[in-house]
Amino acid sequence: MRFLMSLKRVDGRLSMARSAFGSHDVKATKEAHKIGKIKASMESHQTGGSYVGDFVYGAMDGAVTTFAVVSGVAGAGLAPGIVIILGFANLLGDGFSMAVGNYLSTKSENEFIAQERKREEWEVEHYPKGEVAEVVEIYRKKGFTGRNLDAAVRTVSSDRKVWVDTMMLEELGLLEAKNSPLRKGITTFIAFVVVGFIPLASYALSYVVEPVKAFAYELSLALTFVTFFLVGSAKIYVTGKNWFKSGLETLVIGSIAAGLAYAAGYLLRGVV
Repeated sequence: MRFLMSLKRVDGRLSMARSAFGSHDVKATKEAHKIGKIKASMESHQTGGSYVGDFVYGAMDGAVTTFAVVSGVAGAGLAPGIVIILGFANLLGDGFSMAVGNYLSTKSENEFIAQERKREEWEVEHYPKGEVAEVVEIYRKKGFTGRNLDAAVRTVSSDRKVWVDTMMLEELGLLEAKNSPLRKGITTFIAFVVVGFIPLASYALSYVVEPVKAFAYELSLALTFVTFFLVGSAKIYVTGKNWFKSGLETLVIGSIAAGLAYAAGYLLRGVV
């Protein structure tokens, strides 16, 4: 549900603007920049962050690494049961590891940003003269001079929150996202496991439908390649690039990873 809400939020005004830029459609650009749409977009961004990137990249990693396991086992000519064992071990182990990494990374970043904000607030309170000098320099570099510079500095420094926000962005280059580390971790894990299961689906099915065992790898190959393309296409919600090119790029990368894994399994097939 959170993922769908995030998609809806991203696929609004910004999606329209990106599409207009891609086709150089001035009329569509004007539509995306109507005051009502801009206000609605700003309000939605203040309610929370987007988890689309976490879902897309978790899905990509899950599909690529799991199919690499499947291809390696297939290349080695091992029993289908080993695919299931190693595949699920990869899903749970790597999925959890990736989710925890995302959680800790986001948590650390949020804590760092919060600490920097506290520092800026303390400096504004205890040494405003120095902070004003920094604002002056920031806007001077932007080309403000004379009365315009004085007016900009006076406006910014008259509101404590705006003042600190300006220092956070302009001086430190820090954007304060509202993403929850826990939700980002959970989103990554769900995406990794759900999409990563697709390469294993045919092998799991073969235990129920016996004839599928004869072409389990070929079916896994077909399903996974379609998944690579679809997940790659979904990256447009993050990158804004052409969906077909993005899908094809991910398909090629996934295919290379699978080919390398298959080759490694094939070359080492005599070890077991």
